[in-house]
Amino acid sequence: MKVELVFGVVAGLAVGALAARGAEVKTVTVTVRPNSEASGYEGYRAMDGNPNTMWHTDWQLDNPAPPHELCIDLGERYEIGGFAYLPRSGGANGTIAEYEFFVSDTAAEPGRRVAAGTFAHRDRENVVAFPTKVTGRHVRLRALSEVQGQRWASVAGLRLLVDGVEFRARPTFISPWHHADGTPKSEREREYTALMRDLRRVEHFARLAPETYHPQSLVHETDRDPADVVLRRTAALLADLESMPGASGLAPLAAELASLQQAGASIDPAERDARYELFESVCQLRRRIAFANPLLNFDRLLFIKRHRATFNHMCDQYYGIHANPGGALHIRAPEQVRQDEESLSNSQASGVFILEDPFGPQPRETNVLADSVVARGRLEGEPLAGGSFLSPDLSYDGNSILFAYVECRGDRSHDYHTDPTRGHWSPGWCYHIFKVNVDGSGLERLTDGTWNDFDPTWLPNGRVAFTSERRGGYLRCGRVCPTYTLYDMAADGSDITCLSFHETNEWHPSVTNDGRIIWTRWDYVDRHGVTAHKPWITTLDGRDPRPVFGNYTPRNLRPDMILDVRAVPGSSKFVATAAPHHGQAFGSLILLDPQVPDDDRAAPLKRLTPDEGFPETQGGGHAYGNPWPLSEHYYLCVYDVEMSNPGLGFQGREYVRGDYGIYLVDVFGNRELIYRDGAIASQSPVPLRPRPVPPLMPELATRGPETDPASRPPLGETGPPAEEAAPPAEATISVMNVYDSLLPWPDGTRIRALRVVQVFPMTVPSGGPPHETGIRIAGAGDSVVPVRHVLGTVPVEADGSAHFTVPAHRSIFFQALDEDGLAVQSMRSATYLHQGEHLACVGCHEPKYKAPLIPVSTPLAMLRPPSQLEPDVDGSRPFSYPRLVQPVLDRNCVECHKKNADKAPNLAREPIERKWYASYNSLAPKWGFHDYGDVYRTTPGRFGARASKLYEHLQGDHHGLVLSAEDRYRLTLWLDLSSMFYGVYEKERGEAQLRGEVAWPTLE
Repeated sequence: MKVELVFGVVAGLAVGALAARGAEVKTVTVTVRPNSEASGYEGYRAMDGNPNTMWHTDWQLDNPAPPHELCIDLGERYEIGGFAYLPRSGGANGTIAEYEFFVSDTAAEPGRRVAAGTFAHRDRENVVAFPTKVTGRHVRLRALSEVQGQRWASVAGLRLLVDGVEFRARPTFISPWHHADGTPKSEREREYTALMRDLRRVEHFARLAPETYHPQSLVHETDRDPADVVLRRTAALLADLESMPGASGLAPLAAELASLQQAGASIDPAERDARYELFESVCQLRRRIAFANPLLNFDRLLFIKRHRATFNHMCDQYYGIHANPGGALHIRAPEQVRQDEESLSNSQASGVFILEDPFGPQPRETNVLADSVVARGRLEGEPLAGGSFLSPDLSYDGNSILFAYVECRGDRSHDYHTDPTRGHWSPGWCYHIFKVNVDGSGLERLTDGTWNDFDPTWLPNGRVAFTSERRGGYLRCGRVCPTYTLYDMAADGSDITCLSFHETNEWHPSVTNDGRIIWTRWDYVDRHGVTAHKPWITTLDGRDPRPVFGNYTPRNLRPDMILDVRAVPGSSKFVATAAPHHGQAFGSLILLDPQVPDDDRAAPLKRLTPDEGFPETQGGGHAYGNPWPLSEHYYLCVYDVEMSNPGLGFQGREYVRGDYGIYLVDVFGNRELIYRDGAIASQSPVPLRPRPVPPLMPELATRGPETDPASRPPLGETGPPAEEAAPPAEATISVMNVYDSLLPWPDGTRIRALRVVQVFPMTVPSGGPPHETGIRIAGAGDSVVPVRHVLGTVPVEADGSAHFTVPAHRSIFFQALDEDGLAVQSMRSATYLHQGEHLACVGCHEPKYKAPLIPVSTPLAMLRPPSQLEPDVDGSRPFSYPRLVQPVLDRNCVECHKKNADKAPNLAREPIERKWYASYNSLAPKWGFHDYGDVYRTTPGRFGARASKLYEHLQGDHHGLVLSAEDRYRLTLWLDLSSMFYGVYEKERGEAQLRGEVAWPTLE
């Protein structure tokens, strides 16, 4: 290649030829600003000193045409003798052909052109020397063309030849959603950029097409540019509105669209400026069409402003200590419609707002709490200012607003203890629930204390459901994360009742169209920590909790979490957010249809926003959230295109506040901005209008504060649960036929009994617990094995039926036992019952969408009173390896193994390692049961003792050993309980169990 210079060039000159020989070289940090960059190929990488990284202009989003520039601010003036350009390895895409080089004293002007030409080498460094040194602070390399005639530019290395100085760039980034000078793009420019990205992901959309609700939301192979996409999607929107009752005024809009469609057919895609003007025109028309939707028959919109939490995790985002505070409670008007259709109020106030006339030209702003103070309680007489707001909900009559608020003051540290009657935080750093009238009057605090209370939801019975830490416990997969579950209370904050006794976290209750509560539960008994965070459903009094779908779906086929589940009006479907585990409650929008059979492959799920993959499991970002359904086709939600970057907002990454705006979206792929505040995120939009009250079901469970685990007095050091002193609250379970099962039973299986096992919440933080409860489950090594006790067994009749009572208000699961007392099947989920509840089950995890087997006669168990639980052997409740298993070994094995210590494993108590007996360390890893062979379900007959090497070994002739029936049962029971060691989490109580004493957990 020919090289042309303004002054001169030396191609391939040695690095040190232009520097003072032997002189000390200092490193100077500079700022590099490119006109365009791709994620992972930022401009600073051209001067990071690493030839294996590079700057490359964007090719996925805007894909701008040359010329391209790298502008470098040296910080002060230097004498520059030349520069060296290193192409990317292989001299491929983006390798610069023609170039110009400028030196200036100001960033605003290119300055003096000191070199120009064509680089000679694609496979090594090109050194350009100036005949005389040039002085300046700002330099600019301009790429005029690329060696293959493509639109790109790339630089693997750029050296400035200054005596005694080596320049290194500080890491800087240019968002594709901003211009090169750092100013944000307009709403339409951002949409254009996003569609350019989507047009380069045709394979992505083709792969997701079978899972997508409506094909118009996909990118089609016939789409040539963003103008084609918005024309197609706007036409689909218009056609749908024309078919809706109450639609009017669409004929002139249809005529305008027809004219734009003709323009789209006549303007060549190569005319980019003309096509962009067409794109802008279609978007402006689409806005008018979208806002003509007859479903937008409300003139006020409730929402909140808040920054994202400062910790990116599904649990931590709702601890008050991670709130990013600011502001007051407001009613606020929607955006003043400007040419770029954005409204930036520059208000950094967190609070609850109302947009008045959200789809009209003259919105107004009102501060609801301008003159309001809390009416009673600890904050009596104070305004709500300086904290952070969360999760608003509107009463059915449209008059009252519930919300959560954290003051962000006081001691921020975690209070470590095992007292179930109190929480773990200062009241000033907990979310508490408040109520206020829409006009700002009647501000009341409904909850208080040392627990986080949030997600308040009005119920059809006039009560308020919410999420609370009052149940007690911590998650089991590391760190310090208190558990929160489903509660309710009276509308004045009294009569707080625990609705869910689940042992791990739950989120976001809302009400179904048939008057039940739907919410998200984290369900992972003996399963890994990211197994299931899916929607469950229950009655208003907490009875019969059941998963809606997805409790056993493999992770790669579904979202990590399904949050913000809401019933679609006039439909059996639900809208929700597909969210990450190690992130916050944003992601992609989905539609769930419970009437579609759950095939463990996410069949009931359809994607509403296929442009955004599921975060974490499928590489998506935190773009969408807080959906509010208007119909199956139209939704309010929040959206931030910048958060579609899959590198933002996840655990371990830097904090990003999120610039979410409120949008109207549809199933055709259209998004229309309603409001955005450029200084703080807008979240949780709710139409401010009355809505129908769902039907009321009869309440059959006993409720009251006594159901709350936090209301129970602390236990003694090793004393039994308080309920042992008096008969516990009870409930009844009826099973029609245990043989009616989703998975087949082994041939010849005869189930004679059900074992009822209680699961206990973890009472100490799981990041570095005092002891491991046992060897961790294979495939679930991220989680402490949950403590479990055997409550007892009940008989199963010859026809497979069972009828029995269980203690209420406890998290339990069941095991089906054969004639030898061995578990054939075991749940890897948990349930609970309320006092007075009668739960009827068709079978044992029977197919939900299959007609039940109709008995020819009344099930045998139903012909008698319910069975009482038969307590099990010592060491089963409370569970204790030292009391359940070690006595068997002491009686039958220790002495013989001690005599043959050179070849027999040590089955004695000493030496203790890992806070486990020597016998446990010898038996559990190799001979115990801790591998289900499936990370989601239990395969009947391949569980516990039946699947263990120890039981197989004992079936043979082991040196003439003959175990008693009880001793053999004790060993098989240990195997059926996942070969655990401890039945407590707490340090002191674990030490008591290690000594062979009886010790109970501090929390049921």
